[in-house]
Amino acid sequence: MSDLVLHMWRQAGPAIAGRFTRYEVKDVTDDMSFLEVLDVLNETLRARGEEPVAFDHDCREGICGSCGMVINGRPHGPRRATTACQLHVRHLAPGVEVWVEPWRATAFPVIKDLVVDRSALDRIIEAGGFVTVRAGSAPEANTRPIPKPDADLAMDAAACIGCGACVAACPNASAMLFVAAKVSHLGLLPQGQPERDARVVKMLNQHDFEGFGGCTNVGACADACPKEIPLTESIAAVGRQTTAYVLKRLFGG
Repeated sequence: MSDLVLHMWRQAGPAIAGRFTRYEVKDVTDDMSFLEVLDVLNETLRARGEEPVAFDHDCREGICGSCGMVINGRPHGPRRATTACQLHVRHLAPGVEVWVEPWRATAFPVIKDLVVDRSALDRIIEAGGFVTVRAGSAPEANTRPIPKPDADLAMDAAACIGCGACVAACPNASAMLFVAAKVSHLGLLPQGQPERDARVVKMLNQHDFEGFGGCTNVGACADACPKEIPLTESIAAVGRQTTAYVLKRLFGG
C-alpha cells in the first residue's frame, strides 16, 4: 500500500471560478481502479465534514462512457484504449502526482467539479432523425445479406460510447470523430440508407450549432478514444456522404 497525491479540480457551479485542490489518499493499492481511489477520497472528505468531489460514473466497465475526466493532461489517463474506470493505480508512474480535471470545451459546460454537461452529443444524435423502415420484430439474420467488410466497419463505428474524450483531446474541441462514428454505423447498413445523405448534413449542422470546433485532422481524437474508433474510415465517410448529399441536391437522383 502507498499514498497517492491528487490535485483535483474543484468548482462549485457553472458560474463559480474553479481551482485545483491538493489531497492525499492513504493506503492505495495497485489493484484499485482510479474511480475506487476517488471513492476513498470522497469517504475521507465526508468523514471530515467536507464536500465530496463530484464525478460521473455508472457501469464502471468501460461501456457507458460516463466517467470522462482528464488525468495528467490526457482524457481517461495515460493508458490507450482505456476509460477512466478501467484505469488502475498500477498504470500510473510510481510516485507521480495526479492532476484531475473535467473535459474542457465550450460545448461541455462544467456543472460541478469533474461533471460536465454532455447533452450536446445527444442533440447531435437526435438531429440525425430516425430510420423510416418498418421496425417491427427482428428479422431473421440471413434474410438481409450484408457484406462482411461493411458489417465490420459498422461494428467498429458502433463501438463509440459517446464519452467525449475526442472533444477533450482535440485542440479545436471538435466532436467530429463522434459524429463520424454515428454517421458511419448508421450509413453502412441497409436500414440506414433512406436518410443516409441528409442525416450527415443535419448532424453536422447540429455539431456546429452546439459550439464544437472544426476538424483539422490532427488525429488526437483517435489517439484518445477508449474504443479506438478508426479515424480514416469514419471521418472519410462523413466527407463522402456530405458530397453525395450536395450532388443530389444540385443534379437530382
